[in-house]
Amino acid sequence: MATDLKTLARAASELPVSGIRRFFDVAAQMQDVISLGVGEPDFFTPWHIREAAIYSLERGQTTYTSNHGLIELRREIASHLQERYGVSYAPEDEVLITVGVSEGLDLAMRTLLDPGDEVLVPEPSYVSYKPCVTLAGGVPVGVETTAAERFRVTVANLEKHTTPRTKAILLGYPSNPTGATMPAAALAEIVEFAARRGLYIVSDEIYDRLTYDEVHTCVASVKGARARTILLNGFSKAYAMTGWRVGYVCAPREIVSVMTRIHSYTMLCAPILSQKAALEALRSGEPEVLEMVAQYGQRRRLIVDGLNEIGLKCHMPAGAFYAFPSIESTGLSCEDFAERLLFQERVAVVPGTAFGAGGQGHIRCSYATAIEKIDIALTRMKKFVDSLAVKVG
Repeated sequence: MATDLKTLARAASELPVSGIRRFFDVAAQMQDVISLGVGEPDFFTPWHIREAAIYSLERGQTTYTSNHGLIELRREIASHLQERYGVSYAPEDEVLITVGVSEGLDLAMRTLLDPGDEVLVPEPSYVSYKPCVTLAGGVPVGVETTAAERFRVTVANLEKHTTPRTKAILLGYPSNPTGATMPAAALAEIVEFAARRGLYIVSDEIYDRLTYDEVHTCVASVKGARARTILLNGFSKAYAMTGWRVGYVCAPREIVSVMTRIHSYTMLCAPILSQKAALEALRSGEPEVLEMVAQYGQRRRLIVDGLNEIGLKCHMPAGAFYAFPSIESTGLSCEDFAERLLFQERVAVVPGTAFGAGGQGHIRCSYATAIEKIDIALTRMKKFVDSLAVKVG
């Protein structure tokens, strides 16, 4: 007689299904859907970046790399950060190449947290933040931000949620899903607060190149921040390289040393072809980055103006490629709004609650899609909102 299996790990089995993927699994089965959902550039990876990977493949470069990643890529990353933000990292032992920013986030949490340690997570936030804290044995603590504050976290809000168990602050600016950015002065206040409380800062800056009205401030460049900051970044968004799965971590060597040990037992190294492509992106990809940002800027104004004309109040996002309009005027919850919009008008958006309780009353609309499709989506959304008004009347 077979022995009953023991129960699965509670932290893993109790994880919620991603609010983004669950919804778009439904949309994928439908015809004629305009998707403003998944946060993925609609551009192809520039040809010369793809060609660099092809060339390395032709030369038989299909081996493992160092656990840290290719030294030439680490040097290029260090040079890029020095030139762009004035922050210095030693490529030999303060830069780690990861399998996307997602792995970097996981490594950061597992490196920092003991069971029960708390992490402050400004919300609405990227869907992976809280689960990564939980899987590392930590306790994610949501810190709500609001449209009135332009979805920027304040020291006052952080202070309210800080306890003796608080270990770190997890920042993600420019923000997915709100498009919010943080000015240098506000970041300086957060760094001072972290220093006063003895907290680490984990800063996900994957959208750093996608800003429109102001220059991005790298958290590690703020006075007093570098020694307590784990900087996460990568190539997915700015270089249209989502499927290549290559990111990087920069931090003091003591932190990177521990992260590399975990990385060496789990992922070992990022794919060499992806690293070769990333190296080409940093060396020669700037013209394409600027062109993509310019196109995103045009789409941003189109979608935000259109949403406001429909009656869905929407602030102008300062970064990333997401609009985060309020749907409270319709009287629907964000889940009902998104579901009914999908089935009635074939437009896919993400309910704001997928990004935490602070997202209630909002939906996320990605403008990483062609202008023609955005136009069609706005027309369909207007028809849907107008139909709600008729029914209420």
